[in-house]
Amino acid sequence: MTQVLMTRRSVPRLLATLACACLLPLSAQAQNFPNKPVRLVVTYPAGGSSDLMARIMGQKLSEHWGQPVVIESKPGAAGSIGMEFAARQAADGYTFVIGNLGPAAVNPLISKVPYNMDKDFIPVSLTATGANILAVPASSPYKNLGEFIAAARARPGSLSFGTSGPGSMAHLGGELLMRQAQIKLVSVPYKGGGLAVNDLLAGHINMMVSDALPVSQHLKSNRLRPLAITSGKRSRLFPDIPTFAESGVQGLVAENWWGVFLPAGTPKAVVDNYQAALVKVMADPDLKERFAGLGVEAMASTQDEFRAFLRDEIAKYSKLVADNGIKGE
Repeated sequence: MTQVLMTRRSVPRLLATLACACLLPLSAQAQNFPNKPVRLVVTYPAGGSSDLMARIMGQKLSEHWGQPVVIESKPGAAGSIGMEFAARQAADGYTFVIGNLGPAAVNPLISKVPYNMDKDFIPVSLTATGANILAVPASSPYKNLGEFIAAARARPGSLSFGTSGPGSMAHLGGELLMRQAQIKLVSVPYKGGGLAVNDLLAGHINMMVSDALPVSQHLKSNRLRPLAITSGKRSRLFPDIPTFAESGVQGLVAENWWGVFLPAGTPKAVVDNYQAALVKVMADPDLKERFAGLGVEAMASTQDEFRAFLRDEIAKYSKLVADNGIKGE
């Protein structure tokens, strides 16, 4: 009887010992992270802003960690395919994803996506922001935003803007302009931002609210004319372009952003490793210069700052989507 009692009493202690033994390999793995190549998932096609930033960041993280960072492209469905893929990977830190405004904030608002940003991901750090530029063809009669708005008010529905699909920044920027300036424009969707820019150059559409990379070369060559920029204050990268507020349209601040996410359940030690690594590499002068060449500003944030930023972005676009009945394809 005594022997049985002692055995029963020892069961909890034995289970606790086994549990600690099971946790040791995971703890050691987290402390030694990374000891093999790391995958960086990109949710957009090669050659775009997200892809180019990922390659620059991956190179710097590889140098910092002493392990290869392998780019894995998973484009499609406005970034949702890549986010779903990243969400399904092992939560060991060896796969991370660069998410941005579309798949991380807007897509879940306008369509059913196969992932849950709150449950499937850990937001680690904001890594870049980039203002959008409202541009018109060089042949356009409109020399400033006030002239464009006056023409739109005089002939409601006669002017058009190009987008790269429902919920894209180009689409949301146009919707915000219509709401804030109280004008009516025609939205013309394209399968990609590059196609929209081509038609803008040809004068087939009247304007586009574009991220900087696709239009910057055409602004420099004077094939496109910038009317306003969506940042809250003049951009350090484009100091000659007035803000919407300066141009008479208040409340229109809409920037692209990118940040690092890890699958939910990733050990805290690994998340902290990423946080420290990103603070270091995003401050690298060479990385900052190369990001600036893409029209974006490199940065790092704390997890709490990133979470608060996400909440604000989702709240802002939730109202816009609801008020304008925006739906995904």
